Amino acid sequence: MDAPLLSVKDVSIAYKVGALDIVAVSNARFDVPQGSIVGLVGESGCGKTTMARALTRVIADNARIKAGQMQFAGQDIVSLSEKDMNSLRWRDIAFIPQSAMNSLDPVYRVEYQIVEVLRDRGGLSKSAARKRAVELFEMVGIDPGRLRDFPHQFSGGMRQRAAIALALALEPKLVVADEPVTALDVIIQRQILDQLRSLQRELGLSVIMVTHDISVVAYICDRTVVMYAGKVVEDCDTATLLNEPLHPYTMGLKNAFPDLHSAGTGILTPIAGSPPDLANPPPGCRFAARCPFATDQCRVEEPMLTEDAPGHFVACHRAVEAAALREEAKQPGTWGTAA
Repeated sequence: MDAPLLSVKDVSIAYKVGALDIVAVSNARFDVPQGSIVGLVGESGCGKTTMARALTRVIADNARIKAGQMQFAGQDIVSLSEKDMNSLRWRDIAFIPQSAMNSLDPVYRVEYQIVEVLRDRGGLSKSAARKRAVELFEMVGIDPGRLRDFPHQFSGGMRQRAAIALALALEPKLVVADEPVTALDVIIQRQILDQLRSLQRELGLSVIMVTHDISVVAYICDRTVVMYAGKVVEDCDTATLLNEPLHPYTMGLKNAFPDLHSAGTGILTPIAGSPPDLANPPPGCRFAARCPFATDQCRVEEPMLTEDAPGHFVACHRAVEAAALREEAKQPGTWGTAA
């Protein structure tokens, strides 16, 4: 088996807020295989965007990577100097932000912005950069004649395609996409996801897809990493995750995902309660207060992320009982009993 393109090993990331040191990501571990799309999924505040941004080392001024390694193509991103890290950005690791307007300057024409990246970071001549900009627009399905437009002249879907073109400008090995379709309607969402999947296969890219939407994961991701309250709680191939989840949180996420095979009869069930305060996390499993299957052990002893089956990692004391728990989890009344 080929070595993964990216291997995240026990990474912890903290924010300094006043006198508090809030650990937003705690001992995260997962791999991104070569040429695959890996989903990073969880509800708001679980640490997935913090983790994704740390991969480019573009994080908030009050944030720092406390511990761990991020091995990318054989080198540890965490220990690189800023100069060496800067040489990786865009050339080897590209980022697609949640809102395309965050990556496109509203006062410059889109062509200028793409050409600037190609010349400054790629070393291309002006004519070669313009030719490449045309190729990129054709690649993402936009008429190259629109290159001279300003970002505000594009629709939301076109802006997102332009942001993808910008990210792919220098043919990176890894693309980190942070909620790239959240602000778009479902028809445009599918078009963008289809475009991204097509480009990923054509170019042999590895992609990290950050999302809170499990339907996006089901549609496009080869593997999925589930995060809760700063922790990785489950990690496996997406088909297994959807059909045979081992962690109760993943089971709960599935209940909030419409099943087309039971349209009109399926009941969407929320997970009662809220995530814990990361400024003062509880002992034991961080999901225990919302988990209908929690035991006394869960409330006092933190479960470690272990390989329950080949390629299937989970952090749950009751993973061995997962088949029975999955049946219980299907009943809406089960989730109403969470403490």
